[in-house]
Amino acid sequence: MDNALEIKDLRVSFASEGTRVEVVSGVSIRIPQGKIVGVVGESGCGKTVTALSVMRLIPEPPGRIDGGEILFDGANILDYTERDMRSLRGNRISMIFQEPISSLNPVFTVGDQVGEALRTHLNITRKEEKERVVALLRLVGIPDPESRIKNYPHELSGGMSQRVMIAMALACGPEVLIADEPTTALDVTIQAGILELIDDIRVKMGMAVLLITHDLGIIAEVADTVYVMYAGKVVEHAVTMELFKNPKHPYTVGLLNSIPDLRKSKERLDAIPGTVPSPDSFPVGCRFQDRCPLVIDKCRGEEPPLAERAREHYSACWRADEVTI
Repeated sequence: MDNALEIKDLRVSFASEGTRVEVVSGVSIRIPQGKIVGVVGESGCGKTVTALSVMRLIPEPPGRIDGGEILFDGANILDYTERDMRSLRGNRISMIFQEPISSLNPVFTVGDQVGEALRTHLNITRKEEKERVVALLRLVGIPDPESRIKNYPHELSGGMSQRVMIAMALACGPEVLIADEPTTALDVTIQAGILELIDDIRVKMGMAVLLITHDLGIIAEVADTVYVMYAGKVVEHAVTMELFKNPKHPYTVGLLNSIPDLRKSKERLDAIPGTVPSPDSFPVGCRFQDRCPLVIDKCRGEEPPLAERAREHYSACWRADEVTI
């Protein structure tokens, strides 16, 4: 299947106390047309930095994209001028950011903010803009959209604000949608509605979705394939159900075991011991070594490559064939 977007060997660093610290180290992700690709991992693993790199929104300085390619429509986005990127962002590639309340401008109405992308990228009249904004709000399930376009962000609930953000991202019919933690801080029932909405619109519009989350439950529900990130690297990649049934990296096993299971009576939830290493002190060899129950001497001296361990199932672990859940 053709890829709507492909990230190849992406490397991103930030300046820190006079030195440069690499926070994304050789990440490669393929997003096939019309599919949902999940990226999962703990906070600080590089998920959001990877997404912001696609949009070329890494603040420079202190951030810097040091290498790799981001391929879209036959070209490398990293070679685009800023003018080129302005015509791309919110048009052919859109992003839903975390924290919708803080992402919406409090002094502009919902209608003005959803209509901004239309005014920027399309040559339409004010009447056409209003009609399209109302249609977008109706598409994302906001009741009485003719009235809601006059509301300010503080007049909306968290779920409504997230739907407005989705409407903004979809305004110009993007080919790729990046959703960064789209259900953060929402209650479970609203989360389910947002995920169903994104999936429904993906089917209707035929767009590809890069879904970034720390929640494996969300990944299981909607993603076709999943990339597991740890300490700036992809450590496992597989079709979603295959990864859940047959994980081949100890970190993935730790994530799966930490999911609460009401069928099991436990006094405490399982947790991965230790903490994620700081980017300025990544260990030599496997970056998961200090938290891994399967660690051997080879792990402490040689970094395992992301290699195919089964059909279309990739893992960066020297003992991948011994991993069990």
